[in-house]
Amino acid sequence: MMKSWLATYTPALLFSSVLSISLLSSAVLSSSVQATSIKTKTLYQDSLLKADLVSEFDGVIWGLTLISDTEAVLTLRKGQAFHLDLITGKQTKLSGLPKIATRGQGGLLDVAASPEYNESGWLYFTYSKPATQGATVALGRAKLRGSQLTNWEDVFITQSASTSGQHFGSRIAFDNQGYLYFGIGDRGERPNGQNLRNHAGAILRLHLDGRTPKDNPFVGRTDAQDAIWSYGHRNPQGLFFDKGTNTLWSNEHGPRGGDEINKIKRGANYGWPIVSYGKEYWGPISVGDGTEKAGIENPLKVFIPSIAPSALHIYQGQLFDGWQGNHISLALAKRHLNLVTFNDQGEPTETRYLGELDERFRSIAEDSKGYLYLGTDSGKLIRLSGAD
Repeated sequence: MMKSWLATYTPALLFSSVLSISLLSSAVLSSSVQATSIKTKTLYQDSLLKADLVSEFDGVIWGLTLISDTEAVLTLRKGQAFHLDLITGKQTKLSGLPKIATRGQGGLLDVAASPEYNESGWLYFTYSKPATQGATVALGRAKLRGSQLTNWEDVFITQSASTSGQHFGSRIAFDNQGYLYFGIGDRGERPNGQNLRNHAGAILRLHLDGRTPKDNPFVGRTDAQDAIWSYGHRNPQGLFFDKGTNTLWSNEHGPRGGDEINKIKRGANYGWPIVSYGKEYWGPISVGDGTEKAGIENPLKVFIPSIAPSALHIYQGQLFDGWQGNHISLALAKRHLNLVTFNDQGEPTETRYLGELDERFRSIAEDSKGYLYLGTDSGKLIRLSGAD
């Protein structure tokens, strides 16, 4: 009769062997994790939050979207797109982009994953498209296959061509009903803000395939573009749909002073350039005929002096005490993260963070755990987490 191998072990020897195997397994697992986990560098930490450098790119990170908690797709304004593995840190440059007019403030701008991304695989992009007169703003979409963007199609080419190289707007948002919104600046030509015959100075509302919804406010009018949802905008670089309150928000650049946060309403006029809180760049002269006028929506928050607001986000997570449900407006000129809280009377209070980093914060995304990712003009991708 064969003896069991266990019979040759004393209790002490058996324990020693099991412990050795356990320690070896832990060491192998630890080594594997260290070899594949992204290495971050802490840039700043205080009692509330910690800012870690996740990755660096050569260019302005204009757009940023998370396709999972471990994968990001981002755009560089100079005309490049990347996939980033947030676990390993591997950057993959993506091919398949169209021809892009990279001049002035133009280039490859926002990127946003479709709300049905897991089923459809569509990624949406805004970019400045070469036109006979300079460049216009276009909305395209494509699918990610390895290192390629495939099935690219321009689903909407706006009538906003200009040679100015300014005020492209271009941030993308999706609502609860599956509609897509994106903003376009006045293209550096002020009258466009009140001109409904083109798309400049407006926020547009579309179906995901680029068709115009039949219930858009100006459908059927011969003096207006069907895709327009709101108008009177100077340069809305931030756009966010709060699905909890079913509300579309934007922030936009004023001239010298007068940056705004607005609640976007169907068919509403936001005043540019008729009314403004800003002044001319060349002197202390106010732009427009005052700050308010009948029939024009007033901003809910005005920044004087300007902070040059870029992306807008309403925080959903729990990592930062007092942030949930409040507005994050990223600042370019004043180089900080601006948290705006509205009280029950709608009065805003702002708190500024991360000024110590001296970065122009351009783009933002939040993962399912509440971590925030910030893209900067210097090419840094920064992750915000709660303080240790």
